[in-house]
Amino acid sequence: MAKVLLGCLAFAVVIVVSAQLLIGTGFETEKPESAAISEVTISEVDAALIDKAMPLLQKTIGSFVDARTPEEWSQFILAPIAAAGRIDRYYSFNARVNVVTEKLNLTHYGIVNLPIGKAVECYWTADGGEVLDTVFVEENGEWLLDWNHYVRYSDYPWASFLSGAGDDVGEFRLLARERLADERKNEDTISIALYAPRFGFPDKLGIRSPEFLIERSSKNGRMLDAAFKLNQSGKHVFESKLPNIDPEGLVRVRVKVSRIKGVDQNTFEIDEVIACHWFSTDAPGVEIPEDAPAK
Repeated sequence: MAKVLLGCLAFAVVIVVSAQLLIGTGFETEKPESAAISEVTISEVDAALIDKAMPLLQKTIGSFVDARTPEEWSQFILAPIAAAGRIDRYYSFNARVNVVTEKLNLTHYGIVNLPIGKAVECYWTADGGEVLDTVFVEENGEWLLDWNHYVRYSDYPWASFLSGAGDDVGEFRLLARERLADERKNEDTISIALYAPRFGFPDKLGIRSPEFLIERSSKNGRMLDAAFKLNQSGKHVFESKLPNIDPEGLVRVRVKVSRIKGVDQNTFEIDEVIACHWFSTDAPGVEIPEDAPAK
Protein backbone atom coordinates (compact mmCIF):
# COMPACT_ATOMS: atom_id res chain seq x y z
CA MET A 1 0.00 0.00 0.00
CA ALA A 2 1.45 3.28 -1.08
CA LYS A 3 2.15 5.76 1.65
CA VAL A 4 1.00 9.31 1.34
CA LEU A 5 3.42 11.99 2.33
CA LEU A 6 1.31 14.77 3.71
CA GLY A 7 2.94 17.71 5.33
CA CYS A 8 1.70 19.84 8.18
CA LEU A 9 -1.02 22.30 7.39
CA ALA A 10 -0.23 25.86 8.35
CA PHE A 11 -3.22 27.73 9.67
CA ALA A 12 -3.88 31.39 9.10
CA VAL A 13 -6.96 32.07 11.12
CA VAL A 14 -8.71 34.68 13.13
CA ILE A 15 -10.03 33.18 16.36
CA VAL A 16 -13.33 34.42 17.68
CA VAL A 17 -14.82 32.27 20.40
CA SER A 18 -18.41 33.00 19.43
CA ALA A 19 -18.04 31.82 15.81
CA GLN A 20 -18.63 28.19 14.88
CA LEU A 21 -17.12 27.58 11.45
CA LEU A 22 -13.95 26.78 9.62
CA ILE A 23 -13.52 26.75 5.87
CA GLY A 24 -10.11 26.19 4.33
CA THR A 25 -9.20 26.54 0.67
CA GLY A 26 -6.21 26.02 -1.55
CA PHE A 27 -4.45 23.13 0.20
CA GLU A 28 -2.50 20.91 -2.22
CA THR A 29 -1.15 17.61 -0.97
CA GLU A 30 1.58 17.80 -3.61
CA LYS A 31 2.92 21.04 -2.08
CA PRO A 32 2.04 21.06 1.61
CA GLU A 33 4.80 23.50 2.46
CA SER A 34 3.10 26.18 0.37
CA ALA A 35 -0.45 25.41 1.39
CA ALA A 36 -2.55 28.50 1.86
CA ILE A 37 -5.79 28.99 3.70
CA SER A 38 -8.31 31.77 3.42
CA GLU A 39 -8.46 33.88 6.53
CA VAL A 40 -11.64 32.84 8.29
CA THR A 41 -13.37 33.32 11.59
CA ILE A 42 -13.54 30.23 13.76
CA SER A 43 -13.98 29.19 17.34
CA GLU A 44 -10.94 28.25 19.35
CA VAL A 45 -12.44 24.80 19.92
CA ASP A 46 -13.01 24.19 16.20
CA ALA A 47 -9.53 25.43 15.32
CA ALA A 48 -8.02 22.95 17.78
CA LEU A 49 -10.20 20.16 16.42
CA ILE A 50 -9.16 20.81 12.82
CA ASP A 51 -5.52 21.05 13.84
CA LYS A 52 -5.76 17.65 15.53
CA ALA A 53 -7.88 15.95 12.87
CA MET A 54 -6.24 17.09 9.64
CA PRO A 55 -3.15 14.83 9.54
CA LEU A 56 -5.23 11.87 10.69
CA LEU A 57 -8.00 12.27 8.15
CA GLN A 58 -5.45 12.87 5.40
CA LYS A 59 -3.94 9.52 6.32
CA THR A 60 -7.41 7.96 6.26
CA ILE A 61 -8.36 9.19 2.78
CA GLY A 62 -4.93 8.33 1.39
CA SER A 63 -5.08 4.80 2.78
CA PHE A 64 -8.69 4.35 1.67
CA VAL A 65 -8.11 5.29 -1.97
CA ASP A 66 -4.95 3.15 -2.04
CA ALA A 67 -6.83 0.10 -0.71
CA ARG A 68 -7.96 -2.44 -3.28
CA THR A 69 -10.17 -4.90 -1.40
CA PRO A 70 -13.24 -4.57 0.84
CA GLU A 71 -11.21 -5.96 3.72
CA GLU A 72 -8.73 -3.11 3.33
CA TRP A 73 -11.39 -0.44 2.80
CA SER A 74 -13.21 -1.45 5.96
CA GLN A 75 -10.25 -0.35 8.11
CA PHE A 76 -10.84 3.26 7.17
CA ILE A 77 -14.62 3.69 7.18
CA LEU A 78 -17.25 4.43 9.80
CA ALA A 79 -19.24 1.40 11.09
CA PRO A 80 -17.48 -1.16 8.85
CA ILE A 81 -19.48 -4.18 10.06
CA ALA A 82 -22.80 -2.53 9.26
CA ALA A 83 -21.43 -1.35 5.90
CA ALA A 84 -19.98 -4.72 4.80
CA GLY A 85 -23.09 -5.93 2.97
CA ARG A 86 -23.66 -2.51 1.41
CA ILE A 87 -20.07 -2.38 0.13
CA ASP A 88 -20.40 -5.74 -1.63
CA ARG A 89 -23.77 -4.75 -3.06
CA TYR A 90 -22.68 -1.30 -4.18
CA TYR A 91 -19.56 -2.43 -6.03
CA SER A 92 -21.45 -5.24 -7.73
CA PHE A 93 -23.35 -2.48 -9.56
CA ASN A 94 -20.82 0.37 -9.66
CA ALA A 95 -17.21 0.49 -10.81
CA ARG A 96 -14.77 1.85 -8.26
CA VAL A 97 -13.11 5.11 -9.28
CA ASN A 98 -9.34 4.77 -9.14
CA VAL A 99 -7.64 7.78 -7.59
CA VAL A 100 -3.93 8.55 -7.70
CA THR A 101 -3.20 9.41 -4.09
CA GLU A 102 -0.25 11.67 -4.83
CA LYS A 103 -2.48 13.83 -7.07
CA LEU A 104 -5.32 14.15 -4.59
CA ASN A 105 -5.72 17.81 -3.63
CA LEU A 106 -7.68 19.19 -0.69
CA THR A 107 -9.64 22.27 -1.77
CA HIS A 108 -12.11 22.97 1.07
CA TYR A 109 -12.71 21.76 4.59
CA GLY A 110 -14.94 22.68 7.49
CA ILE A 111 -16.77 21.62 10.61
CA VAL A 112 -20.25 20.09 10.41
CA ASN A 113 -22.31 19.59 13.58
CA LEU A 114 -23.76 16.09 13.26
CA PRO A 115 -26.04 14.63 15.96
CA ILE A 116 -23.16 12.41 17.16
CA GLY A 117 -20.82 15.41 17.44
CA LYS A 118 -18.54 17.53 15.33
CA ALA A 119 -17.27 16.01 12.08
CA VAL A 120 -14.95 17.34 9.40
CA GLU A 121 -16.09 17.82 5.81
CA CYS A 122 -13.58 17.98 2.96
CA TYR A 123 -13.69 18.50 -0.79
CA TRP A 124 -10.82 16.99 -2.77
CA THR A 125 -10.01 17.04 -6.47
CA ALA A 126 -8.60 13.94 -8.15
CA ASP A 127 -6.40 13.62 -11.21
CA GLY A 128 -9.36 12.60 -13.38
CA GLY A 129 -11.22 15.81 -12.59
CA GLU A 130 -13.45 14.18 -9.99
CA VAL A 131 -14.55 16.08 -6.89
CA LEU A 132 -14.58 13.84 -3.82
CA ASP A 133 -17.06 14.99 -1.19
CA THR A 134 -15.99 13.43 2.12
CA VAL A 135 -16.97 13.48 5.78
CA PHE A 136 -14.82 12.18 8.62
CA VAL A 137 -16.03 11.19 12.08
CA GLU A 138 -13.80 10.56 15.09
CA GLU A 139 -14.06 7.11 16.61
CA ASN A 140 -11.59 5.76 19.18
CA GLY A 141 -8.98 8.33 18.23
CA GLU A 142 -9.24 7.70 14.48
CA TRP A 143 -10.95 9.87 11.87
CA LEU A 144 -13.01 7.51 9.74
CA LEU A 145 -14.70 8.09 6.39
CA ASP A 146 -18.50 8.18 6.19
CA TRP A 147 -18.62 5.70 3.30
CA ASN A 148 -22.41 5.93 2.72
CA HIS A 149 -22.08 9.66 2.20
CA TYR A 150 -18.91 9.31 0.12
CA VAL A 151 -20.43 6.97 -2.51
CA ARG A 152 -24.00 8.34 -2.19
CA TYR A 153 -25.09 4.82 -1.34
CA SER A 154 -28.36 3.53 -2.76
CA ASP A 155 -29.69 -0.02 -2.67
CA TYR A 156 -29.76 -0.16 -6.46
CA PRO A 157 -28.74 2.11 -9.36
CA TRP A 158 -31.55 4.62 -9.82
CA ALA A 159 -31.74 4.22 -13.59
CA SER A 160 -32.05 0.45 -13.29
CA PHE A 161 -34.70 0.72 -10.58
CA LEU A 162 -36.77 3.08 -12.73
CA SER A 163 -36.46 0.68 -15.68
CA GLY A 164 -37.89 -2.18 -13.61
CA ALA A 165 -34.80 -4.05 -12.41
CA GLY A 166 -34.11 -5.17 -8.85
CA ASP A 167 -36.42 -5.26 -5.84
CA ASP A 168 -39.65 -3.28 -5.91
CA VAL A 169 -38.70 -1.27 -2.81
CA GLY A 170 -35.40 0.42 -2.14
CA GLU A 171 -33.61 3.16 -0.24
CA PHE A 172 -31.87 5.79 -2.34
CA ARG A 173 -29.62 8.84 -1.92
CA LEU A 174 -30.80 11.27 -4.56
CA LEU A 175 -31.21 14.92 -5.47
CA ALA A 176 -34.70 16.42 -5.35
CA ARG A 177 -36.06 19.30 -7.40
CA GLU A 178 -39.37 21.03 -6.76
CA ARG A 179 -41.26 21.35 -10.02
CA LEU A 180 -43.26 24.46 -10.87
CA ALA A 181 -42.74 25.85 -7.39
CA ASP A 182 -44.29 29.25 -8.10
CA GLU A 183 -47.14 27.95 -10.24
CA ARG A 184 -48.09 25.30 -7.69
CA LYS A 185 -47.54 27.26 -4.48
CA ASN A 186 -51.28 27.24 -3.68
CA GLU A 187 -51.77 23.54 -4.44
CA ASP A 188 -52.25 20.92 -1.72
CA THR A 189 -49.45 18.82 -3.16
CA ILE A 190 -45.80 19.47 -3.86
CA SER A 191 -44.43 18.19 -7.18
CA ILE A 192 -41.01 16.54 -6.94
CA ALA A 193 -38.57 15.05 -9.43
CA LEU A 194 -35.68 12.90 -8.21
CA TYR A 195 -32.30 12.63 -9.89
CA ALA A 196 -29.39 10.28 -9.38
CA PRO A 197 -26.15 12.09 -8.48
CA ARG A 198 -23.03 11.31 -10.51
CA PHE A 199 -20.15 10.25 -8.30
CA GLY A 200 -17.23 12.62 -8.67
CA PHE A 201 -19.13 15.10 -10.83
CA PRO A 202 -21.62 16.92 -8.56
CA ASP A 203 -22.55 19.45 -11.26
CA LYS A 204 -23.91 16.70 -13.52
CA LEU A 205 -27.16 14.82 -13.02
CA GLY A 206 -28.16 11.26 -13.77
CA ILE A 207 -31.56 10.09 -14.94
CA ARG A 208 -34.67 11.89 -13.75
CA SER A 209 -37.67 10.18 -12.20
CA PRO A 210 -41.32 10.62 -13.15
CA GLU A 211 -43.21 13.27 -11.16
CA PHE A 212 -44.06 12.57 -7.52
CA LEU A 213 -47.01 14.41 -5.99
CA ILE A 214 -46.74 14.61 -2.20
CA GLU A 215 -49.29 16.07 0.18
CA ARG A 216 -47.86 19.24 1.67
CA SER A 217 -49.47 18.49 5.01
CA SER A 218 -47.83 15.05 5.28
CA LYS A 219 -44.57 14.54 7.16
CA ASN A 220 -42.80 13.88 3.85
CA GLY A 221 -44.21 17.08 2.38
CA ARG A 222 -43.28 19.16 5.41
CA MET A 223 -39.72 17.78 5.42
CA LEU A 224 -39.22 18.53 1.74
CA ASP A 225 -40.71 22.00 2.06
CA ALA A 226 -38.34 22.73 4.97
CA ALA A 227 -35.37 21.43 2.96
CA PHE A 228 -36.15 23.62 -0.05
CA LYS A 229 -36.62 26.68 2.15
CA LEU A 230 -33.29 26.01 3.90
CA ASN A 231 -31.60 25.68 0.52
CA GLN A 232 -33.15 28.93 -0.72
CA SER A 233 -31.86 30.72 2.39
CA GLY A 234 -28.30 29.76 1.48
CA LYS A 235 -27.89 27.66 4.62
CA HIS A 236 -27.13 23.95 4.90
CA VAL A 237 -28.09 21.04 7.15
CA PHE A 238 -26.22 20.61 10.43
CA GLU A 239 -24.67 24.09 10.04
CA SER A 240 -22.34 22.96 7.26
CA LYS A 241 -20.38 25.91 5.90
CA LEU A 242 -18.81 24.43 2.77
CA PRO A 243 -19.91 25.90 -0.57
CA ASN A 244 -22.78 24.14 -2.28
CA ILE A 245 -21.49 21.94 -5.13
CA ASP A 246 -24.86 20.56 -6.25
CA PRO A 247 -26.87 22.03 -9.14
CA GLU A 248 -28.82 25.12 -8.11
CA GLY A 249 -32.21 24.51 -6.55
CA LEU A 250 -31.69 20.82 -5.79
CA VAL A 251 -31.56 19.33 -2.29
CA ARG A 252 -30.03 16.08 -1.09
CA VAL A 253 -32.46 13.46 0.16
CA ARG A 254 -32.48 9.88 1.36
CA VAL A 255 -35.78 8.29 0.45
CA LYS A 256 -37.56 4.95 0.45
CA VAL A 257 -39.27 4.43 -2.90
CA SER A 258 -41.68 1.73 -4.08
CA ARG A 259 -42.27 0.57 -7.64
CA ILE A 260 -45.79 -0.57 -8.49
CA LYS A 261 -46.09 -2.84 -11.50
CA GLY A 262 -48.76 -1.85 -13.99
CA VAL A 263 -50.19 -3.41 -17.12
CA ASP A 264 -48.66 -0.85 -19.46
CA GLN A 265 -46.07 0.84 -17.25
CA ASN A 266 -44.73 0.99 -13.72
CA THR A 267 -45.57 3.76 -11.29
CA PHE A 268 -43.56 4.93 -8.30
CA GLU A 269 -44.30 6.22 -4.82
CA ILE A 270 -42.15 7.87 -2.16
CA ASP A 271 -42.93 5.83 0.94
CA GLU A 272 -40.72 7.87 3.25
CA VAL A 273 -38.38 10.83 3.19
CA ILE A 274 -35.85 9.48 5.68
CA ALA A 275 -33.52 12.48 5.73
CA CYS A 276 -32.72 15.64 3.79
CA HIS A 277 -29.00 14.86 3.47
CA TRP A 278 -26.66 11.93 2.70
CA PHE A 279 -24.88 11.54 6.06
CA SER A 280 -25.01 8.22 7.93
CA THR A 281 -27.63 9.37 10.39
CA ASP A 282 -31.41 9.13 10.31
CA ALA A 283 -31.78 12.60 11.83
CA PRO A 284 -33.86 14.59 9.29
CA GLY A 285 -31.42 17.50 9.03
CA VAL A 286 -34.22 20.06 8.97
CA GLU A 287 -36.76 21.29 11.50
CA ILE A 288 -40.08 19.72 10.57
CA PRO A 289 -43.04 22.07 11.14
CA GLU A 290 -45.86 20.52 13.16
CA ASP A 291 -48.42 22.03 10.82
CA ALA A 292 -48.55 22.18 7.04
CA PRO A 293 -46.35 24.97 5.62
CA ALA A 294 -48.08 28.18 4.66
CA LYS A 295 -48.94 28.40 0.97
